[in-house]
Amino acid sequence: MKLENLKTKFLGKNIIHFEIITSTQGFAKNSKIEELPDGTVILADIQTAGVGTNDRKWFTGKEQNLSMTFVLYPNCNINKLSNLTILIAKCMVKSIKKIYGYDLEIKKPNDIIYNNKKLAGILTESRVEGEIVKKICIGIGFNLNQTIFPEELKEIASSLKIEFGKDFSREEIMKEFFSIFEEEYLKLIY
Repeated sequence: MKLENLKTKFLGKNIIHFEIITSTQGFAKNSKIEELPDGTVILADIQTAGVGTNDRKWFTGKEQNLSMTFVLYPNCNINKLSNLTILIAKCMVKSIKKIYGYDLEIKKPNDIIYNNKKLAGILTESRVEGEIVKKICIGIGFNLNQTIFPEELKEIASSLKIEFGKDFSREEIMKEFFSIFEEEYLKLIY
């Protein structure tokens, strides 16, 4: 898969797309640096064992949601990345506002919500040597076009489609987010 007209230097230039996978985060974490260039995205239509914060399961339906992990090799001091997860959330919220005009909220440290229901979650895991961050795997699960949730999630989870009554483009959201986030990320590490 390739994103047309992607305006980034490296983020999203290499996309590994799976129709079905256990976990994009697991795939990214278990891959060697030489296998995944900086900015590689692992994207799944369906995850059978998606993970969220504190090893919670992340439900992934079949309705063109955004289930991805991207890999970065910042090679910088860990202190520069102390607010990375909230920065990711802010960039995603900004992307949705820019494309569609909708104001979503952030529930710190890693959730995107609307009407007090969770739309997206962010999982950031890193490999650190001394105080230098060598590898970061950033997982994002975003309910875009999901309309049916398991019974135990109906009261706490939602999707953009449920909230706003229309279909959303996974590719457009990825392109906008990658562009906004890459710029902010490069300011952090240099």
